[in-house]
Amino acid sequence: MVQKYQSPVRVYKHPFELIMAAYERRFPTCPLIPMFVASDTVSEYKSEDGAIHVIERRCKLDIDAPRLLKKIAGVDYVYFVQKNSLNRRERTLHIEAYNETFSNRVIINEHCSYTVHPDNEDWTCFEQSASLDIKSFFGFESTVEKIAMKQYTSNIKKGKEIIEYYLKQLEEEGITFVPRWTPPVACKSESSTSHPRRPVSPAINIPESATKEGLSNKEILNTSSSPSEPTAGTPDDKLDADYIKRYLGDLTPMQESCLIRLRQWLQETHKGKIPKDEHILRFLRARDFNIDKAREILCQSLTWRKQHQVDYILDTWNPPQVLQDYYAGGWHHHDKDGRPLYVLRLGQMDTKGLVRALGEEALLRYVLSINEEGLRRCEENTKVFGRPISSWTCLVDLEGLNMRHLWRPGVKALLRIIEVVEANYPETLGRLLILRAPRVFPVLWTLVSPFIDDNTRKKFLIYAGNDYQGPGGLLDYIDKEIIPDFLGGECMCEVPEGGLVPKSLYRTAEELENEDIKLWTETIYQSASVFKGAPHEVLIQIVDASSVITWDFDVCKGDIVFNIFHSKRAPQPPKKDSLGAHSITSPGGNNVQLIDKVWQLGRDYSMVESPLICKEGESVQGSHVTRWPGFYILQWKFHSMPACATTNLPRVDDVLASLQVSSHKCKVMYYTEVIGSEDFRGSMTSLESSHSGFSQLSAATTSSSQSHSSSMISRWRFC
Repeated sequence: MVQKYQSPVRVYKHPFELIMAAYERRFPTCPLIPMFVASDTVSEYKSEDGAIHVIERRCKLDIDAPRLLKKIAGVDYVYFVQKNSLNRRERTLHIEAYNETFSNRVIINEHCSYTVHPDNEDWTCFEQSASLDIKSFFGFESTVEKIAMKQYTSNIKKGKEIIEYYLKQLEEEGITFVPRWTPPVACKSESSTSHPRRPVSPAINIPESATKEGLSNKEILNTSSSPSEPTAGTPDDKLDADYIKRYLGDLTPMQESCLIRLRQWLQETHKGKIPKDEHILRFLRARDFNIDKAREILCQSLTWRKQHQVDYILDTWNPPQVLQDYYAGGWHHHDKDGRPLYVLRLGQMDTKGLVRALGEEALLRYVLSINEEGLRRCEENTKVFGRPISSWTCLVDLEGLNMRHLWRPGVKALLRIIEVVEANYPETLGRLLILRAPRVFPVLWTLVSPFIDDNTRKKFLIYAGNDYQGPGGLLDYIDKEIIPDFLGGECMCEVPEGGLVPKSLYRTAEELENEDIKLWTETIYQSASVFKGAPHEVLIQIVDASSVITWDFDVCKGDIVFNIFHSKRAPQPPKKDSLGAHSITSPGGNNVQLIDKVWQLGRDYSMVESPLICKEGESVQGSHVTRWPGFYILQWKFHSMPACATTNLPRVDDVLASLQVSSHKCKVMYYTEVIGSEDFRGSMTSLESSHSGFSQLSAATTSSSQSHSSSMISRWRFC
């Protein structure tokens, strides 16, 4: 397996020329890097005007590896070749390095660059990326990989320290300024008369990622001394080290790399509609920074959020009055770490009454709204306290808990809520304080603990009776001034006291079932399965010509071809494919075929748009201005051509492997709407009218439009 590393952008608040003077002092050897024994110049080139300096060195490294391994390998030292290409005119240094020793067994490549900060020409930016591919190594592949990653991580940490060490050394020698390169006098006079073309720099092999994401965009770095709220979202965005420390916390170099790589993958596949960095980081932490596993659960969560419009729940859903009166929970200041504090008086809550009066789905939606509010409060507290706060503390008071709370439908609802929250809000619970646990609590804990993630369980602190008042109790985590009054504190807590829900508010099982269905089918999106030989088709009848058909769909699995047809006569009643039971979601997943097998293209129906091939993961929005009345058919058809991998990271097919579906099946989630021509003002208006949106977790959204005949289509990657 290829191991990769991508650094954040590290900023030196010194001019490029001074940084270069410090950098050159690392050679021929550097005492701060003990493994760097020596280096010899292999070749060197300098342009006549002194602007270009290319030097290639052979570096000798003493790797800290077991003596036995060195003996088996038959080497004491490892040699690398490093090529530095300095362009003083452009003020850039590009560094390439690769291993010479064991190059047929191990492939190591490193790319580094020093460039001028896009917003401050007196600052310098540094970026670094590397890859390690061990083909074979005498059966010690895993050991060599661990040694290499450990040594490399150690050197990464020293990188900035080394430059700062030599900067200090220069300062002690009285060197605090190095003039910029200027053309020789002869070149100046010549250029003033003949204006010749500027000298061309020698070709420099720059990695594709560095070219694609060059530091030319002045909006990509947030490096002011008091950074404002970061705005993530454009594909060219990069993370700088200061921003990570301020808003995301202290991460190891490899953790930074995982965040940057997953974020980059999302930018490439979502075209700007990506979650905020702290949300991505939560999923990485939940899977111990395993990118593949984190990407899998993150993609599934983003699909879930979009389908159920979770992003808008705080703005569009008002909790029923029963919840406001009898749900004994609410937000209450913050703990000593600055985390928002949520208080839940579970022992005083009539869980049976709430389930009987509202149903399981309404309770779930209310808990989701609490979690969404928690995310908002974390962002606010991050600004208030000036340090990263990405989780909240929950205080659960169990006084009054009894066998009534173990009512089976109530426990079932609780388990469902835990399952959904664990899947979509990982690492949001910083600490759970369970107070006044009664004797019945072990029974409840036995039921729910298997559904709670191991990392989450480690955050639980359980106190029986009044133990929370002693050493190691509540005062260790919450300031005395905000301890709720019902726990013996002096702070009035506005959390509802709960109590029994009146039976007059109970509803029948049929009413609750209908309400549950309504809650989770309110999504404007429908889902469908597309099979090889069985497309999914949607019929739209147009009465007035020049109407506008708009669409918004996501290709969640496989590649499809999107077509639009017109027919003067209505198709036969739709046939639902029996395989539709394998749809992506339980409500609404289907496969409908409208075009009869005996129909002939050009005689019974016509194609009004060129076919549009949509790759797995794309999100497509667009519109078509109708020319004639009649029946229009939107068709999603299986595309058998394999999608080319545009990234070294696994495809979304791997990400959604847990669905365990046939390779001849695609999945789409779509929404369509017909707008009168007088109400249509362009493709973005059509998107707004269809409530197309991705997430409040995304701070910015960008789009690109592509014209197809009379159609306006903007394409985004999604899953």
